[in-house]
Amino acid sequence: MRAWFALAMLLTGMAAHAADDAIAAPLTDVPGSAARGRAIVVNRQLGLCLLCHSGPFAEERFQGNMGPDLTGAGTRWSEGQLRLRLVDGRRVNPQTLMPSYQRTDGLERVGAAWRDKAVLSAQQVEDVVAFLRTLK
Repeated sequence: MRAWFALAMLLTGMAAHAADDAIAAPLTDVPGSAARGRAIVVNRQLGLCLLCHSGPFAEERFQGNMGPDLTGAGTRWSEGQLRLRLVDGRRVNPQTLMPSYQRTDGLERVGAAWRDKAVLSAQQVEDVVAFLRTLK
């Protein structure tokens, strides 16, 4: 429950405990699964990560080059930094093209079927964070 409160405060701009570039507290009480996270990252219907990013996924064709290569993500960014970038990357870079996977308010041009719905659940965000942390 504490994590949901922290997330709500962050998304409303009231996050007193969040660093400028990180969300330290997990969004769920269940630890993320790196295996589930990898499945989300390579899934072209769910996470769509490989639309913009490339990484150590030799079996995946047509990886993107607009976003940073995910190889070494676990070395370049902390768990909290990865979490914030997934939840709402605009908090780090207002000009980012990366979608906000958890934010639902203040978005423009969102289809009616997706309005007020997060792209990934809090658990899926934690799973992706767990996977990205393994990429050293």
